[in-house]
Amino acid sequence: MKKANIIGAGLVGSLWSLYLQQRGYHVDIYERRPDPRKAGYIGGRSINLALSDRGWKALKGAGIQQEVEAMAIPMRRRVIHAKNGSLSFQPYGQSGQAIYSVSRGGLNQLLINKAEASGQVKVHFDHACDSISMDSGTATLSHEGTKIQSEADVLFGADGAFSRVRKSLHDAGITTEHKVYPIDHGYKELSIPPSADGSYQLEKEALHIWPRGGFMLIALPNPDATFTCTLFLSLEGETSFAGIEDLKTGRAFIQSHFPDAFDLMPDFDAMWTKNPVSPLTIVRCFPWTSAGKVALMGDAAHAIVPFYGQGMNAGFESCTVLNDLLDLHDDDIAVSLAAFEATRKADADAISDLALRNFIEMRDLTGQPSFLLRKKIESRLSLRHPDKWLPLYSQVTFSHIPYAKSLADGVLQDQVMAPFMARPDIASTWDSETLEQEILDAWAKAQAAQ
Repeated sequence: MKKANIIGAGLVGSLWSLYLQQRGYHVDIYERRPDPRKAGYIGGRSINLALSDRGWKALKGAGIQQEVEAMAIPMRRRVIHAKNGSLSFQPYGQSGQAIYSVSRGGLNQLLINKAEASGQVKVHFDHACDSISMDSGTATLSHEGTKIQSEADVLFGADGAFSRVRKSLHDAGITTEHKVYPIDHGYKELSIPPSADGSYQLEKEALHIWPRGGFMLIALPNPDATFTCTLFLSLEGETSFAGIEDLKTGRAFIQSHFPDAFDLMPDFDAMWTKNPVSPLTIVRCFPWTSAGKVALMGDAAHAIVPFYGQGMNAGFESCTVLNDLLDLHDDDIAVSLAAFEATRKADADAISDLALRNFIEMRDLTGQPSFLLRKKIESRLSLRHPDKWLPLYSQVTFSHIPYAKSLADGVLQDQVMAPFMARPDIASTWDSETLEQEILDAWAKAQAAQ
């Protein structure tokens, strides 16, 4: 029987083990942390997951879509909270389309359970990876003070943004492009509990955003009627986490900028004190593989910031991409891995760029009338002419169009829409058939010129 090792029992590592066991591999997963099913979920460092079409496809391929559906809550639109308490609404797509809020901890535990239940996957917790042999793919690990070596036909590094497997590839001179850098924003987790009668205190099937220009608060629903909230704020500067000196100033900051959210947080003081400020890190590296023996997957290869809700979806899509390549190349792992990094790198870089772009949109633009109007125009175009116009967000979230093509289309759509949005009469003519045809003609011309 073929044998594979995976370093990291997170979302991507656990899901990939399910694909490998379907292909006849025995899989050993080595995870440096304790078993989360025994240690319990540790709150304070989680950004709830937004599961969309690319992720659902991967879960379906692994045979666990229905189990995940049972824990997922559809979010059909953004609810934008202005500072004065007024609300505005932005549907995510056309009728019936939604992204889904899923607990990171709950999904991870489900994946681990399904992997172990397959009978072909064994998960070893409290095993820290020290190094990898590039020639053989042998992993050297530490467990309770003892050094262990584990051999396999192939080793996958799914050990996150600070991957030890990636470091081994870099130290061996294989991964020559190696950029690991934080952005200047961090995050702190907060939460909104259920109301006294156990119901949701905010609209359930929505992602809530409090955009404040340069920083923001978001909230995603959970099955227990709570909302996981995340404050994104600069780490340094005049308005920053560094400028919030203590609990008193933290409370004053939230009360001032997010008063309606603060009123729904009776345990604010305890949460603010307990939950840390965590950094946001981007990883770009290449190559991802070595001699058909070692490969990086997920955040180890392409960690991104969370503002498009695509980090997990991109990692899961990589599982389907590599699985399809193994089908195409008759299970030749070396050929498939070479094709994987050659085809996937451009898409990984593109979704990283898109995530940063969407951060600006969420924190600075979602409350602006011109932005809301453009969204209405594009939604109308997409509804009436789905074969001619698909908005960037829909391409990324509700399709399987490669990320690199979506990014290129998004840049071109910006160029096409800019002169129409600058028209002084756009607010009164936005839904006219004349404007609609002019935009479609401009779009066709711009595409032909590429």
